[in-house]
Amino acid sequence: MNIKVRDMILTALFAALMVVGAMIRIFFPFVPLTFQPFFCAFAGILLGAKLGLMSQVVYIVIGLIGLPVFTHGGGPQYIFNPTFGYIMGFAAGAYVIGKITEQFKEIDFKRALVAVLAGLAVIYMIGVPYLYFIMNIYLDTPMSVSDAITVGFTISIVKDLVLYVIVAAAACRILPVLKKAGLTPIK
Repeated sequence: MNIKVRDMILTALFAALMVVGAMIRIFFPFVPLTFQPFFCAFAGILLGAKLGLMSQVVYIVIGLIGLPVFTHGGGPQYIFNPTFGYIMGFAAGAYVIGKITEQFKEIDFKRALVAVLAGLAVIYMIGVPYLYFIMNIYLDTPMSVSDAITVGFTISIVKDLVLYVIVAAAACRILPVLKKAGLTPIK
């Protein structure tokens, strides 16, 4: 695979922003509110599917090798954390956001919002079932499906929707400028 230095820098930058997003948190039981979905959406919409995914994979690998970049630390055992499903969801979400964005010749608020909301749906579709599975199977802590939805979705969705509207509004202004300057991998 031939990757440009610019692409490596952008990938590393968004992986680093995910670390920052993990450290900006409001604690709630089981799933803290963080800014990771915000930076994940920017990675997908500004970098495209391939580099957006790569930035999230770099973030995940760094955390799994032991650096404390996730909200509650790091290391390979983190896969047994109830919130690890969201982390996997960030990779899939960034890819989906980037893939949808790449399909548009022009970006406007409505298109950007569709892309980021699709990615957000993917994050929750992976995160909530993972939360339920880890709580019930691995941690042997009974949690109903409705409790998993309440804790893993309902508590944070309003924050994420507000942030994703901001991402969509910013992206429809930033992306055309970056494209014109040749600073984004999205054509």
